[in-house]
Amino acid sequence: SSGINAEYGETQDASGQAIQKVSGMLLNDKKVYVGRFMTRKERMEPLGHPATRYTNIYVKNFGDANLSDEEFQQLFEPYGKIVICVIMKDDGGKSRGFGFVSYETHEAAIKAVDALNGSEVKTCKLYVARAQKKH
Repeated sequence: SSGINAEYGETQDASGQAIQKVSGMLLNDKKVYVGRFMTRKERMEPLGHPATRYTNIYVKNFGDANLSDEEFQQLFEPYGKIVICVIMKDDGGKSRGFGFVSYETHEAAIKAVDALNGSEVKTCKLYVARAQKKH
């Protein structure tokens, strides 16, 4: 791959025609592949890349909601079996406004992220996504 990215056509139809005409052609004695733009997630998913298979999710922006541990867990229970569910707290036991949920399966984690990211809980708009390791 030379890392070249080009955009042909202003419409999806025009782009599709360009893909059909150019893909497979030889350019400087090298076969050219042309396809629609795909996000990194779309490219990795069919390959079963580990980054696309997760069970741990990160939840933030619920500090003002004053959720109890039980309310937090009940929010995530409809999507699958929970292994661990924790709200991070300060030394005084007050919620820091973020937490983690670990599901038994990847499918349950995806359902929770899809259903709850951007949803409102007690006037707080939740951010729910795959938990990533700190570097």
